[in-house]
Amino acid sequence: MQKLPKHYDTIIVGAGIIGCATARFLGQYNLNILVIESQDDVSCGASKANSGIVHAGYDCYPGTLKAQLNAEGAAMYPILAEELDFPFKTNGSFVLCFNEEDHHKIIALYERGLTNNIPDLKIITHEEAYNLEPNLAPNLHSALWAQKAGIVSSYEANIAFAENAAVNGVEFLLETSVINISQKSKEIDSAQSFTVETTQGTFFTKTIINAAGLKADIINNYINDTTETILPQRGQYYLLDNAHRGFVTRTIFSLPGSKGKGVLIAPTVDENTLIGPNAEDSNDTQTTRSGLDEVLEKAKMSVSNLPIHGRITTFAGVRAKHASKDFVINEPISGFFNALGIDSPGISAAPAIGKKLAQMVADKLNPGLNPGYNPGRLGIKRFSRLSFAEQAALISENPQYGHVVCRCETVTEAEIIDSIRRPIGAGDLAAIKRRTRAQMGRCQGGFCSLKLSEILSKELGVSEEYIWTC
Repeated sequence: MQKLPKHYDTIIVGAGIIGCATARFLGQYNLNILVIESQDDVSCGASKANSGIVHAGYDCYPGTLKAQLNAEGAAMYPILAEELDFPFKTNGSFVLCFNEEDHHKIIALYERGLTNNIPDLKIITHEEAYNLEPNLAPNLHSALWAQKAGIVSSYEANIAFAENAAVNGVEFLLETSVINISQKSKEIDSAQSFTVETTQGTFFTKTIINAAGLKADIINNYINDTTETILPQRGQYYLLDNAHRGFVTRTIFSLPGSKGKGVLIAPTVDENTLIGPNAEDSNDTQTTRSGLDEVLEKAKMSVSNLPIHGRITTFAGVRAKHASKDFVINEPISGFFNALGIDSPGISAAPAIGKKLAQMVADKLNPGLNPGYNPGRLGIKRFSRLSFAEQAALISENPQYGHVVCRCETVTEAEIIDSIRRPIGAGDLAAIKRRTRAQMGRCQGGFCSLKLSEILSKELGVSEEYIWTC
């Protein structure tokens, strides 16, 4: 275990995108901050297994936190993607209407979007929709076009937030579970002090941010007399090979139902095609035949000639819902801040939620600014995205860029090593996958995983057997 101080100004529980975005914004202050995560890496929960959609914000009910923070967060993504060097694209989205009788629902969504101050919304005819997306299912009546909707690699954004926070002095403690929280009887520096017991020792802090996702109710209930309950909801997905890039260029939604926005068909920032999710009351991340069949059946109602033969993997994610059907961001006890029920549009709202929580802590502690704060971060150089001349120049500087490890995604040895040596570096095969895309291609690691374990073994000073069994 790394040697850490015992006393902190703020402890963040959870290193998903909410916890890490909050850590990133708190890094601008002169504070001692610790992020505690039960998994062996950041972005291991819902933040890695979701649709990767930055929703425009027309769907959220006006006046809710979801409506406010979705709009704010979506507007922040282009700037943050530039500052922190993670993939983001503004690709737009359609909501499809196939019956004239349902057209009033499209109008209602449009008007809700106007109330939420969402820019560049337009209701279009079926002719206009087919001209833009020729693979839509026949008999379309109309569509709502949200031109500012986007797509993002949520786990890469999560990692970027974490790395930037770490560079600005935030500590991370992984593979550590919080087992109890209690209040001390006295105040320290005019802030309530808490004792946080973990599987790696006890820590003391002036403030706590509960960003524990599916376990946020447990963290809340350690300290708060008001009991909360998180309702897990599983969504299953197909992912298609990028050989089918361009099947759709915008995110395609059906009209929303009682369980959410329904099954979507969307491009990813890496030019795969994503199909899903369904909605099941479950906390199991295994896929099921019935669930995937449901996804496929509903997707075929929105598009024609779906190239499902090009699927390369299936997966499931579990989102944390709250009975209020809204985000719950509050301070039930002085110095204890909750982020509960951050389900869809949680990825879209994540930057705004992080900024809001950071401001709540700053208002409580009134800290000075971090004199060495660096708002920027350079990501891993993506060899496959460079021109031939740029690739040649890299290889001349570092011959390891000439060693392609992952053939499907053209990921080089230099990129793998960089992913391991970075702040909060990759410590296993899954962490390399999230940082470099090695193992994400057509063979799903069948070719490159042995070479990856060899590089990990050498870089970490552990046996390859340990890599495969840890």
